[in-house]
Amino acid sequence: MASIRRTLSPAYHDRSYQNGAGFSSPSNKFLPNGSSKHFSSSHLPFLFNAVNIVYRKGWRRSFCRCLFFFVIGFVFGIAPFGYSDTDVRAKDFTFPELKPPHANLRFDDQIVTSVSLSVNTKLLEPKESTDIIEPLKQLIVVTPTYNRGFQAYFLNRLGQVLRLVKPPLVWIVVEEKAASHETAEILRKTGVMYRHVLCAFNSSSVKDPRVHQRNAALEHIERHKLDGIVFFADDDNVYTLELFESLRTISRFGTWPVAMLAQSKNKAILEGPVCNASQVIGWHTNDKSKRLRRFYADMSGFAFNSSILWDSKRWARPFSNPIRQLDTVKEGFQESTFIEQVVEDESQMEGIPHGCSRIMNWHLHLDTDNLFIPKAGY
Repeated sequence: MASIRRTLSPAYHDRSYQNGAGFSSPSNKFLPNGSSKHFSSSHLPFLFNAVNIVYRKGWRRSFCRCLFFFVIGFVFGIAPFGYSDTDVRAKDFTFPELKPPHANLRFDDQIVTSVSLSVNTKLLEPKESTDIIEPLKQLIVVTPTYNRGFQAYFLNRLGQVLRLVKPPLVWIVVEEKAASHETAEILRKTGVMYRHVLCAFNSSSVKDPRVHQRNAALEHIERHKLDGIVFFADDDNVYTLELFESLRTISRFGTWPVAMLAQSKNKAILEGPVCNASQVIGWHTNDKSKRLRRFYADMSGFAFNSSILWDSKRWARPFSNPIRQLDTVKEGFQESTFIEQVVEDESQMEGIPHGCSRIMNWHLHLDTDNLFIPKAGY
């Protein structure tokens, strides 16, 4: 009869043999050189026994290896193999104090070791009343003009001179009958503050129409109470900047010598005051027909304070009649009769400049009425 032989299961390699023959410990497979002498931890034998038990079942061989190496890596990870200072609380992380380098500055063999940033209060203290700078007086320049040859040239030349004078300055230009656009255009281009005034008086029967033009300007100053120094500057005269700066030194009435060409145009004559310092003591004159005049001054040779026109109490004037130029007097007497309304005598006058020693304007007596003016297209 047939016999059934059971196949013998393979022998376990880890079976114990007598005298230790054929014994192979699982730990020898996992440890280097098959030895466990490299591990000194007390819990390693317990781990080896647990691994042997699981390893015998066969199907968990791979899992046991992974678990074993994970435990080994964890042990090595937490083991203190070196020293590192992790206490950062005692560390001083403050930035070092930055100080500028010490510098010694030498001025005149003296070493400056410290600098004071204090404010000098003496500079902020108000100055004494004697050191206060007073504002400049306003100059009121009156210029009568009319339609004639070289009118545009004369106005432009005078306007360029006034442009160089320090402000405040107002230029009153007076025209007769009607204000022309050409004159207004010239005044705008000069850049000087001006007032264009119209004289409505019919001066066709008057030899010198500029008398009424000046009166129109005086009326304008009196009505608006313009404060300053009034100066009659005809447009055909020649003036220096020094003259306009000297006008601001006048308190009440000032006068100065004027150089002019004689009617024959072959010599120059001088008309105006003779001064001792700023005191008027006499007059220059070479015209025998004018020796009956009280004051020998040219129309462009004097100036006065405008408040005399509208503040009679301030100057103690005995009468309050308007101060105007007269067209009923002979030619050459208009200046003298006007000055007599402003001052009583030479004691109320001021000679400028000091000693009346310089000529600051010229009166040329240029006759431009008979000049031929070509028409457009020539």
